[in-house]
Amino acid sequence: MASISKSITIDADTDRVWDALRDFGALHERLVSGFVVATELHDDTRVITFANGAVAHERLVTIDDAARRLVYSVVRSPLGGTHDNSAAQVCAAGEGRTTFVWTKDVLPDAIAPRVSALMDQGLASIKATLERR
Repeated sequence: MASISKSITIDADTDRVWDALRDFGALHERLVSGFVVATELHDDTRVITFANGAVAHERLVTIDDAARRLVYSVVRSPLGGTHDNSAAQVCAAGEGRTTFVWTKDVLPDAIAPRVSALMDQGLASIKATLERR
């Protein structure tokens, strides 16, 4: 199983970054504006539409407020993976700064390069979205 972990420092308060991350149904408005253009929430599953028109279904696994960690699984996507579990966590990185860590475990290994590239785009969007607010 491929495990991909990436992090980025965001010039924004950790409480504000966590509040945006934990808002599972507002991904397109609060966290990755422009990268994701729509989010529909159905119980514990969100259906997201990316800017390129691709659609994915993600199931919420847990929100841990104490650890500022959110876990979800991609249950359907155009990449055709058989397993895709994600954890995102934020922690303080100094006054007014936050480290955002995103880890994905995916199968088959062959989709890892594409997933990694999408994570890079997502992190750039997270940084841009949260730093302009």
